[in-house]
Amino acid sequence: MSSADDSGSTIPSGCNVFVSVPELLMLGEFVFGGLVWILVASTRVAFAFDQGWVMFVSVFCFVITTLLFILYMVGVQRSSSAWTVVDVFYHVIAAIFYLSIAVLQASDTRFPLFAGNYYRINIAATVFAFLATLLYTIHAILSIVRWKTSS
Repeated sequence: MSSADDSGSTIPSGCNVFVSVPELLMLGEFVFGGLVWILVASTRVAFAFDQGWVMFVSVFCFVITTLLFILYMVGVQRSSSAWTVVDVFYHVIAAIFYLSIAVLQASDTRFPLFAGNYYRINIAATVFAFLATLLYTIHAILSIVRWKTSS
């Protein structure tokens, strides 16, 4: 991890977000979350309520992850040490939400209602949802460690 800034924040800013391990995971979260969003949006909806939750979580996490990444690059976290708590809170919630949609997507995929490409697209969305869950979980653990060592 990178060293603390003058204000005590341990979250890096500027181009250092590309070399810090927890923040580097945000790029993978961004990519896999975007793929889940795109793949689920491109299939036929078999279970509207389930797919609505999957779309909400994937779009919400995609937007918030992008916003946090940009804010970290700008250096807004240098103004307060509360950003480490925000980072922990967001990534724990995102990991739980992504676990819920990965399981839901896997559950819905086991019923191949639509043969052909739709079934394969749903399988791909399930795999990417579990990969995003893994990245968010690792990021949450590393953020908790960073938060505990900084306080």
